[in-house]
Amino acid sequence: MSAEPLRVLIVEDDFRIANLHADIVTSVPGFTVVATLSTVAAARTGHVDLAADLALVDVYLPDGNGVELVREMRCDTMVLTADSDSETVRAALRAGALGYFVKPFPPAALSSRLAGYARYRRLLADSRVDHARVEAALAALRPAPAPGPAPPVTSPTKTLVLEALRSSGRPMSAGEVADTIGVSRPTAQRHLTALVGAGALRMRLRYGQAGRPEQEYSLPPDH
Repeated sequence: MSAEPLRVLIVEDDFRIANLHADIVTSVPGFTVVATLSTVAAARTGHVDLAADLALVDVYLPDGNGVELVREMRCDTMVLTADSDSETVRAALRAGALGYFVKPFPPAALSSRLAGYARYRRLLADSRVDHARVEAALAALRPAPAPGPAPPVTSPTKTLVLEALRSSGRPMSAGEVADTIGVSRPTAQRHLTALVGAGALRMRLRYGQAGRPEQEYSLPPDH
């Protein structure tokens, strides 16, 4: 029987950014988003009621400070914020945050850290652990970037994704890629995220006239 997915709570008052973070989380195997909450008050009880394993917390919330919330929460936490002040970083880590991301950050940075967090949880799943396992678990929280050029893409769907972007000659959203190659949007999103993580694609935000920003993908200049 496969393990239950790790339950992630997103605490972010900008629904557009919350949805972007949720897209990244759901693209990583073994994770599910249980809710997005926009206030400290809601998160204080919500993380317990929802049995969250991990909370992704912004610092700037309408009714309080996310770092203080991290200090109170009973689940694991990572901070995702535009606050780049060094003292805030130190305060978040002192409060118990397992990671600190300064917005904007590449989606691959969060997806890589989530994969490392899953390994951290597996390594510390037993009731007692030795020194080597603790060291391995702590190292898993800081996954090193893959060295060298991206490996060749052999998946037929990934190949179709790359061909669609190459043929279009312009950046495309996950929905546009899905429509072009005839797959579901979640499938296209999963492959696009993997290709960004491998360095085969670039991602940036596309801002329209209204509503949430959308992720768009393009080939690097030398492709």
